[in-house]
Amino acid sequence: MLAGRTADRQTSGQLLLSHCRRAASTTTHNQGGVGFIFDIDGVLVRGKRPLPAARRAFHKLLDSQGHFLFPVVFVTNAGNCLRRQKAEQLSHILGVQISEDQVMLSHSPLQMFHRFHDKCVLVSGQGPVLDIANNLGFQKAVTIDQLREQYPLLDMVDHNRRPKLASSPLPHPKVEAIILLGEPVRWETNLQLVIDVLLTNGNLGSAYVPHDSAHLPVLACNMDLLWMAEAPSPRFGHGMFMACLENVYRKLTGRKLQYEALLGKPSQLTYQHAEYLLTQQAGHAPISTLYAIGDNLMTDIYGANLYNRYLGQRHVARSPPAKLVAQGSRDQVTMAPPQDETGTAAWDNLLSAATATSCQSILVCTGVYNPQSPLPSDQYSTVTETMFHDQRDFLLDPALVEPHHIVDDVEAAVELVFKQEGLNL
Repeated sequence: MLAGRTADRQTSGQLLLSHCRRAASTTTHNQGGVGFIFDIDGVLVRGKRPLPAARRAFHKLLDSQGHFLFPVVFVTNAGNCLRRQKAEQLSHILGVQISEDQVMLSHSPLQMFHRFHDKCVLVSGQGPVLDIANNLGFQKAVTIDQLREQYPLLDMVDHNRRPKLASSPLPHPKVEAIILLGEPVRWETNLQLVIDVLLTNGNLGSAYVPHDSAHLPVLACNMDLLWMAEAPSPRFGHGMFMACLENVYRKLTGRKLQYEALLGKPSQLTYQHAEYLLTQQAGHAPISTLYAIGDNLMTDIYGANLYNRYLGQRHVARSPPAKLVAQGSRDQVTMAPPQDETGTAAWDNLLSAATATSCQSILVCTGVYNPQSPLPSDQYSTVTETMFHDQRDFLLDPALVEPHHIVDDVEAAVELVFKQEGLNL
């Protein structure tokens, strides 16, 4: 257990490589070389309702001119909107002008995956999924609803939505990859059609074909099993949908569903991307310490601690392993760059811009984490598979779900940072 935790417990290249816009409201002074990474749901809001501590916290982060005292980035696993829309929403909720350059969604790093941008990709999620895909660079995206319209006999669970008459499917290009942006609205429809695409190798007009080799590439964003809205208990997140998809695929094929990439927290790429955005805000002033504030042990805390471990090994983490999946053990952290020339250049630019030496995780008690429940490391010597089921393809390490600090809310988190850095409120 980390020293000081008890005392910290209170009563409960193409990857955004353009320069940040220097709007007056987002100018930062970068006092003390500090950068803030804020989760949103369960930290700043519950559903559409702002938490009382959120506005108080952010007024502490502004000077008399309304400028941020530190670089700030909002990193959320949500992905059902554009960055601009999320920035507008946050500005309204917090009463502070937020730029889209301060917002990172779970799907933001997909801009780096150039080798898929000219392929026909199926996009699953909700919200303006085509606009999101196009904004990320995908030129031939199709949605679940579009496939359903062209192949109306595939979606048969809801009797009221079954076609009245049989129809011939319209011609459609072969699907070459699947992008899972976030939890869909009709899980049965999305599960059925995603499985159909996988088992027909993208040819929906044909019957299932035997697969002795790898299936189509699947890129998934947002591994949150649960998230906190207005309800008294956490709600299902995209990680739960992914768990269903994985089990259906295994049931039908006897094989494990493989991911080309897993994006969003706790992926290391997410934090590397966030650090880059912070360095762009800071200008020439280097950032030495990142403070990551979240409410979810298995994403926010695990991811921040994994990145903290990586920062201590940055000189060895440049060697590319085989997959774009962050992995953490007690001795090593590795991360693979995209396997194409343009994406690798963007990765190199990210690494060259990075200056942080540590990433401190701060857990708040206003969201998924229940302060009445013990931390995994309090109760178990190892993190069991049941507790860790949303971190597929990540190594199990109970040390990575141990927060550096636990506080009541986001205001207390900001106050803690000021105290840690010897700054006056």
